[in-house]
Amino acid sequence: MTRGITVSLGLPPSLRDQAAVIYWQAFGGKLGRVMGPDARAHAFLARVMRADHALVARDETGALLGLAGFKTPQGSFAGGSWTDMRAVYGLAGLAWRLPLLALLSREVDNDRFLLDGICVAPAARGLGVGSALMAAIEDEARARGYAYVRLDVIDTNWRARALYERLGYMGIKTAPLGPLRHVFGFDAAVTMVKPV
Repeated sequence: MTRGITVSLGLPPSLRDQAAVIYWQAFGGKLGRVMGPDARAHAFLARVMRADHALVARDETGALLGLAGFKTPQGSFAGGSWTDMRAVYGLAGLAWRLPLLALLSREVDNDRFLLDGICVAPAARGLGVGSALMAAIEDEARARGYAYVRLDVIDTNWRARALYERLGYMGIKTAPLGPLRHVFGFDAAVTMVKPV
C-alpha cells in the first residue's frame, strides 16, 4: 500500500457512476468512436461493471482514486452482454457496435491472470495510484494461484507501457490492428507479462 492509498477488492455501489466516468476517461480515446457518445458510454459501463472483478484505490476520505479490473473464467470487469448493449444503444446501435468490439476482445487466459483495464482519476495521477493498483493485481493473481499477470497495452499509450516496464512487465507479442486502426485510433496492442 502506498501512503494514503488503500486498495481493496470490490467496487462499492456508491462509487459505480464515478468509476464509469474514470474508466471512460482512460479508455474513451480508443473506444469513443464505437462506444460513444459519452453519456451512453457512461451508462453502459455503469450497467456492466462487475464489482467483484475490480480492485479499487481510495484515499483516506474514501474518495475514488482509481481502479483495476480483471478477467476470470467467470467473466470480465467491463464486458457486458449483447442484452446490455441493446438496452443502452438500441437494436441499431447493437448491430454495428457488437461486431467491432468482438474484434478487440481478448480471450480468458487460463494460465495467466488477465488485467482488464486500469485507470487513475486525473487529479490522482503521478501519486503512485497506478503502481499501488498493479501491486494489488499481482497480489490477487498470487492469491488465486496464478504464476503470471498478463495485460495488453496499446501502442499509443507510452505512459502506461513505461509504468509496466518499470514494474517488470515484458512485451511478448505485438498484435497489429490492421484496417481497424482507423476506427480505434491505434495501430497495435502489445501483450506484456510478469511472473508473480
